[in-house]
Amino acid sequence: MILQIDNVLSPEEAAALRGRLLAAEWVDGNVTSGATAAGAKRNRQLPEDAAETRAAQAAVSNALSANPTFLAAALPHSIFPPLFNRYGEGETFGLHVDNAIRVHAGTGARIRTDLSATLFLTEPDDYDGGALEIEGNEGRKTFKLPAGAMLLYPSTTLHRVTEVTRGERVSCFMWMQSLVADHAQREMLFDLDRTAQTLAADRGSQDAEVLRLTQLYHNLVRMWASS
Repeated sequence: MILQIDNVLSPEEAAALRGRLLAAEWVDGNVTSGATAAGAKRNRQLPEDAAETRAAQAAVSNALSANPTFLAAALPHSIFPPLFNRYGEGETFGLHVDNAIRVHAGTGARIRTDLSATLFLTEPDDYDGGALEIEGNEGRKTFKLPAGAMLLYPSTTLHRVTEVTRGERVSCFMWMQSLVADHAQREMLFDLDRTAQTLAADRGSQDAEVLRLTQLYHNLVRMWASS
């Protein structure tokens, strides 16, 4: 499942966050690259231990924890602290797959990367190129979202960021381990949850069919979730 989640940040919040990030010092983006990705990557990144990074991570994490669509779709167990990158003219990230395990340098904590996400912080009209392209069974899909919108997609996919030819693209990116590792199971749970929520809004939460769907949802989560 590839899911666009709008308004994780408002356009104003995204613009304010981008402005604070641009004032910070940036380093070569390959500091978080795996061996196969390093040769394909040309961009810049905020250092993981910078004060500006920690403040921005808190803002994004708070927004994610308050977003019901994200929580329902990802069922997050652990989220690698969000990171931030920028692509200027001539910068790109070629086709690659994300590392299966990410290790946080500061704590040594490890997570399995079930899902990847990009939170766009620059309006699409402000730069040319810089699209996120994801390869899947249905072919290549291209995304260039409004500032404040996020794309959630399986970490198992091949994906790339096309070369920026005008302007600059600033984004937040992250990985997460889900409580439900299987992509198909997680997608079914998301569809079931959305259906139950829609029926509850129409019939009320105590409707017999709503209660049965809610019971089924939670029992499936119990069956499939790992702690």
